[in-house]
Amino acid sequence: MEQLDLFASLEQANNVSEPDPREEYLELVKTLNYHAERYYAQDEPEISDYEYDTMNNRLKEIEKEHPDWVVPESPSRRVGWKAEKGVLVKHNVPMLSLQDVFSREEVDEFVASMKEQFGEEAEFLVETKIDGLSMALRYEEGELKLAVTRGDGITEGEDVTMNAKMIKDVVRTLPEPVPYIEIRGEVYMTREAFAKVNEKAEEEGKKPFANPRNCAAGTLRQIDTRITKERGLSLFIFNVQETRGITFKTHLEGYEYLKRNGVKVIETYYKCKTADEVWDAIQKIGEARGSLAYDIDGAVVKLNNLAERETLGATIKFPRWAIAYKYPPEEKEARLLSVEVNTGRTGRVTPVAIFEPVRLCGTTVSRATLHNQDFIDQLGLGIGDTIVVYKSGEIIPKIKSVVKSKRPSDWQLYQMPKECPVCGHTLVREADAADLKCVNMSCPATVAGRIINFVSRDCLDVKGFGDEYIRKLVEAGFLKDIADIYSLASRRDELIEAHILGLEKNTDKLLEAIETSRKDSPADRVLGGLGIPGVGKATAKELIRTFGSIDAIAQADKEALSQASDIGEITAEGIYGFFHDADNMALMQRLKDAGLNMQRSEEIIGSSLAGLSICITGTLPGMSRDEASALIEKNGGKVVSSVSKKTSYLLMGEDAGSKERKARELGVPIIDLDQLKAMTGGE
Repeated sequence: MEQLDLFASLEQANNVSEPDPREEYLELVKTLNYHAERYYAQDEPEISDYEYDTMNNRLKEIEKEHPDWVVPESPSRRVGWKAEKGVLVKHNVPMLSLQDVFSREEVDEFVASMKEQFGEEAEFLVETKIDGLSMALRYEEGELKLAVTRGDGITEGEDVTMNAKMIKDVVRTLPEPVPYIEIRGEVYMTREAFAKVNEKAEEEGKKPFANPRNCAAGTLRQIDTRITKERGLSLFIFNVQETRGITFKTHLEGYEYLKRNGVKVIETYYKCKTADEVWDAIQKIGEARGSLAYDIDGAVVKLNNLAERETLGATIKFPRWAIAYKYPPEEKEARLLSVEVNTGRTGRVTPVAIFEPVRLCGTTVSRATLHNQDFIDQLGLGIGDTIVVYKSGEIIPKIKSVVKSKRPSDWQLYQMPKECPVCGHTLVREADAADLKCVNMSCPATVAGRIINFVSRDCLDVKGFGDEYIRKLVEAGFLKDIADIYSLASRRDELIEAHILGLEKNTDKLLEAIETSRKDSPADRVLGGLGIPGVGKATAKELIRTFGSIDAIAQADKEALSQASDIGEITAEGIYGFFHDADNMALMQRLKDAGLNMQRSEEIIGSSLAGLSICITGTLPGMSRDEASALIEKNGGKVVSSVSKKTSYLLMGEDAGSKERKARELGVPIIDLDQLKAMTGGE
């Protein structure tokens, strides 16, 4: 294929239709799918369940009014998320989710519907809905044979048998064996176990988990079963999925069999016959949730009779015989006493609200993050204000609003300080963000974090220089800034004597890796490692490509900096401020004296990709991502880390993930390595 024809055919694939009146609906589908992937596939939710449910309810309203608008990828057509890790296992019985309801009226309607079909004798169970990760256990002749996650909920999940056996509540052998039984439960973490995991993470300088559910989900997928055992997961069983050789008439009969066999079933449940009894049970569970040792995200109402369940069956997503009542977020008023400002290890300065202690979801809270000045301005927050506090996902304290009617007479809007609370250095606002950062390279609060960034894979890539080593070296006084890395060789004997890096062999190995980084790291990696706000890997490459050296960047004025590709005024301001700070320039001189590369060494050899931005995903045949990035950049192209409407192409290899889906949604052309080589003249 001629190169021009290739470009033409790819450009045709980039045509995206104009928005139509369904824009709100389609945007909801995209947004909900994004957050579902963060929740199910990545275990890193960005919003609370309540926020997700609010959007999902709006989606359902639109689909009810316009059923002809429903698209195949709608969240209403999916149960979970496709399992993408580990060994996949076909479901014998679909692991469906539950229909959520949010009011007594909806609960009463469900009870009335069941009574209408099965008479006044219809019985219900109301039980706690554990906030965790769903898992099914399959037993043959009493022996545990397989544990599988929900996955997509319909066709397949992920085999987690080895990790499941590390959970203390998982029974490996049933004392009363039957030919076959499959049971389903929820893997969760107690608040105590979760606190211990996060405490250890903080001690090791690792990112803490957002909540117990995320931690449980990530742990169940660990390759190392020792980690699973160490973290202390728990399990409640809430349903018998399928049996052979034994039958039960009711759900409670199934529970009795499981309890006799040592299986831990849901511990709080009520048998009810009337709508009032059902509602009272929901209220009791809601009132007790703060005293539980674990998190719940609602109460489940389900028919007790299994034959009645069989008669009703299920939709593509939900069983018709059960619903999940979701409790509204608990909110309390409190008076704002002060704002505490902290500098984190990355230099980011975060304001924290200190307010009168209030009881929320079973715990006492008196602190909540205020994020940044923009968030404070949106709230209109001042010292002495009465604020409304809630817990996001019933875990993380957050401020919802200000009660302006209770505002004090001497009220003033709170303003963030202009200097770092630790070192007093002038703070800089991050590019395209509202966060303030301390850019003092020697700030005691940020030294370890800056060095960790400097030696990371995307920067100097010092092999074997782990976070723990860096923290120990900082604590022992060997490292006070990033330039001190290159003076460690002169202190070899002290290091060996202190045993910080291990014995002689290990110490020499790390010192050799540091020496390699000094000689071999290109200027853009040095620049990217400095931690200048807004200057990451891609921006550093663009700056070196434009100016040719770090010295030239340091001498450029704000106008010249802002004219470089993708450099906005805020980023230009940050770069200019960094290189016009006396302490930072002294540090740069020490890095120069250490022999680090400050000049562009890789020249562009072609312009066939000039003006194009290319994202890379998956495993490329016969070429690493770094090599592919170098090929693109040598030919004038730009490598970007994520897919957006502005992305020119997605270069895709094997085992591509969510970026492929995003590219197809946005109409971004997808190319393979052969096509890229054709575009660069067959290099």
